[in-house]
Amino acid sequence: MTESEKTAGWLDWVKDRGEPAFTLPEGAVDAHCHVFGPAAEFPFSPARKYTPCDASKADLRHLREHLGVARNVIVQATCHGHDNAALLDALDDFGDTARGVVSVGADVTLEELAAMHERGVRGVRFNFVKRLVQSQPFEELAQVADKIRDFGWHIVLYFESEDLPGLEDTFAGLGVPLVIDHMGRPDVRKGADSDEFSSFVRFVERTDAWVKVSCPERLSEAGPYAVDGQREVYADVVPFARRVMAEFPERILWGTDWPHPNLRSHMPDDALLLGYIPQIAPTESEKQALLVTNPMSLYWA
Repeated sequence: MTESEKTAGWLDWVKDRGEPAFTLPEGAVDAHCHVFGPAAEFPFSPARKYTPCDASKADLRHLREHLGVARNVIVQATCHGHDNAALLDALDDFGDTARGVVSVGADVTLEELAAMHERGVRGVRFNFVKRLVQSQPFEELAQVADKIRDFGWHIVLYFESEDLPGLEDTFAGLGVPLVIDHMGRPDVRKGADSDEFSSFVRFVERTDAWVKVSCPERLSEAGPYAVDGQREVYADVVPFARRVMAEFPERILWGTDWPHPNLRSHMPDDALLLGYIPQIAPTESEKQALLVTNPMSLYWA
């Protein structure tokens, strides 16, 4: 696999976006997005499981401006491994309007962490989705948690709901704040009141974790569809987000997940994807908490 050879069947992000389906409140934060490359400047990891298209800091800036996003949290993607150069370069460019979540190993030094903190990093991401990583990094997870604790950082966890029972005791014992990507990737076919999702909710309550109610396009079985002439956006995911928001209103976050890596069924237009937000946050106070107050509290306090 060469740097220029995208993974077969790769879906590129939408460049010719429509008009935003929802006007974001002033100061809105996109708390989960990525940068890929450009590969010519920031090569992808030789150990990567996929090769994406380029999605540069300039492309991210254009997205911000188009959607009306004021701030971003840029999360390291697995295609770059532990080389956070592209992410850190983007943080330098955005200044105080961006924060970062990096990927590091147990060999990271306190000096390296301090330098990244100065550039806007506030967390470390660990991926437990088996198809995206070589192995489950349990020992590394605990060692990194020990090193970041004094910086006030958190750990972002990416896992699939069916795997949580074998992971939750390890996660609960880390002693640092936790942020969970995409509601723990629930199986929406089972319903928001299923035993599986109820177990996830209990885990969040047990650990005081933050939850990203993001990526409906990744979780949905139905996709966007029209009902009575109105465009409902990923309606089968909405009950899951609504349950989390009702249970943990001060610990919910939203993000675009741009440029939407590894999607198979379709690639959403980010402007239309915004239509998901008023479905999960119908009141002004809910929108303000989800998009401004909560992410500012976690990343800019």
